[in-house]
Amino acid sequence: MMFDNNEEMFPIVDEEGNITGAATRKECHSGSKLLHPVVHLHVFNDKGELYLQKRPAWKDIQPNKWDTSVGGHIDLGESVEMALKREAQEELGISDFTFELLTHYVFESDREKELVFCHRTTYNGEISPSSELDGGRFWSIEEIKNNLGKGVFAPNFESEFARLKF
Repeated sequence: MMFDNNEEMFPIVDEEGNITGAATRKECHSGSKLLHPVVHLHVFNDKGELYLQKRPAWKDIQPNKWDTSVGGHIDLGESVEMALKREAQEELGISDFTFELLTHYVFESDREKELVFCHRTTYNGEISPSSELDGGRFWSIEEIKNNLGKGVFAPNFESEFARLKF
C-alpha cells in the first residue's frame, strides 16, 4: 500500500503561476487554501474516447473516484512541462507524446486550492497504469456524460469536463 508523502515540498504560486513561496503537501491539503500548481493531461485515442484513471482507496483526496487521465502536483523546482512528462510516465507509462495546453484556472475545494494547467494529447500506444492507480480505461464522451453527477467521478474532473466542453 502506498501513501502520499506529507512532507513533499510544493511551490506556492499566485494566480499567474509566479512562485511566491513553498509548503509541504500536508500544509497544502489541510484546508489552508495555499495555492499550489498541478498538471492535468487528458489522453484521447483516435476514436475520440477519453482515458480516465481510477483513484485508489488510500488516496487522501477523492478515493475510489474516476478522474482525469493524468494529474499531479508540480514539485518545487519543476516546470509545467517537466511535471507533465514525469506524471504521464509515472501514472500511465507514457513517455512519447505531444501535448497542447488547453487552459489554466484555479480550482478550489473545501481542503485545497490548485492552479491547474490543463493539457490534452492523442495517444494510441500501450498504457500501463502504475500501482499509484486502481487501473483505468477509455470512456466514450457519451458514457461520461451519462454518468455525470452520479458520484462516479471526482468533482474536479466533472468541473473540468464541463469547462472544456469535450
